[in-house]
Amino acid sequence: MTEPTPAQLAQNLVDLLDVEEIDTDLYRGPRGNDGFGRVFGGQVIAQALQAAQRSTESPKTAHSLHAYFMRPGDEAHPIIYRVVRDFDGKSFSTRRVIAMQRGRPILNMACSLQVPEDGLAHQDAMPDVPPPEDLQAERDLRRAMIDEVPEKFRDQFTRPRMIEIRPVQPRSWFHPVKQEPRQFSWFRVVAPIGDDAALHRAVLSYASDMSLLGTCTLPHGVNWMMNRLQTASLDHAVWLHEDFRADDWLLYATDSPWAGHARGFNRGQIFARDGRLVASVAQEGLIRLRE
Repeated sequence: MTEPTPAQLAQNLVDLLDVEEIDTDLYRGPRGNDGFGRVFGGQVIAQALQAAQRSTESPKTAHSLHAYFMRPGDEAHPIIYRVVRDFDGKSFSTRRVIAMQRGRPILNMACSLQVPEDGLAHQDAMPDVPPPEDLQAERDLRRAMIDEVPEKFRDQFTRPRMIEIRPVQPRSWFHPVKQEPRQFSWFRVVAPIGDDAALHRAVLSYASDMSLLGTCTLPHGVNWMMNRLQTASLDHAVWLHEDFRADDWLLYATDSPWAGHARGFNRGQIFARDGRLVASVAQEGLIRLRE
C-alpha cells in the first residue's frame, strides 16, 4: 500500500481538528483512525480547544486550558463537544467544554481567552540541545528495531505520523534502563498547514500529549510496551504564552518531579527555535503496575 505524502498527513491533521458546528455551542469532532480503538487524548484536547475558540469572537485568543479525562474515547464514534459560555468580559472570556460520546462525558475542559496586550515579561532560557537537523526521526529509530517488534504490531509501530518527532536522547522501547526523569525532543507537523493561528494552537495542544507521560516512567525502567504497566492521562493543562508555528520545529523539554500512588506528575516547556518559551504544560497520569 502506498504511504501518504507529508502534505496528505498534514491535511489529515487539519481535517481532524476541523470541528463542525452542528448547533449553537454544539460541535462534532471528526473521527481519527489511528487503529488503536482508543482515541488519542491529545485529539480530544485539541478538538475541545477548537470548539472553545470557535465560540469566542476575535481578537480574544486562548491562553490556557485545563482538562480532566474521565473515560477513554472510542475511535468508532464521533465526539460531541458542548460549550458553556461562563464569562465574557472586555479582556477575558471563559469557556467550559464537555466532550461526549454515546451520551457520556469523556473529558471536561476549562479554557480562558484574552484580548492580546503588552506587559511585564521574562522567561526561562531555552535548553542547550542539538538542533533537529543533527538528530534522527523517531520513525527511523523505530524502523531500526523492527526485528524486536511482534509482527502483528509492526505496521502500527512504524506507521507514518502527522507529527514528526526527533528525540535528543532516544529511549529504548524493549530494554529500558532506569534514568533521570527528563527528556528533550523536537517536533513539528510534517508539512505546512497555513497561517490560522487558532489551528496552530490546537496542533500544539494535540502534540503536547506526546512524550509527556512517559517522562515519569524513566526512573523506574518501564514503559507502555510492557504488558504489566497500565497508563492513562488523568488531567492535562496547557498555557499558551507566545505566537508560534506548529509546522516549524519546536523543542519539548519535559521533566517529572514526583510519582507515587500509581500516579506520575509531568511538566513540559515548549520553545520555538529562536529561544522563545511559547507554551508550558503539566499533566498527571496513571502509571499502575499490574501483577
